[in-house]
Amino acid sequence: MADLQKRLARCFCAVFPALSAEQISQAQPSTVAGWDSVASVSLFATIEEEFGIEIEIPDMKNLLSFEQLLDYLQKRPVS
Repeated sequence: MADLQKRLARCFCAVFPALSAEQISQAQPSTVAGWDSVASVSLFATIEEEFGIEIEIPDMKNLLSFEQLLDYLQKRPVS
């Protein structure tokens, strides 16, 4: 799980480079300046590439925090 968490944190860093490690673990649109729909699309694309998965569009509306994304990835087979 620690590896999964680190990899997801790297994805967040790629999209939101100004965030600290603590901010990443608490990240959600209401706490991150600049997290808009474009940033969400960039984040999902980065995660899909990193983990070799495809996030279904209906799932995206429920994946709007670091915790939710980590939980989602833990329940899926990822590369």
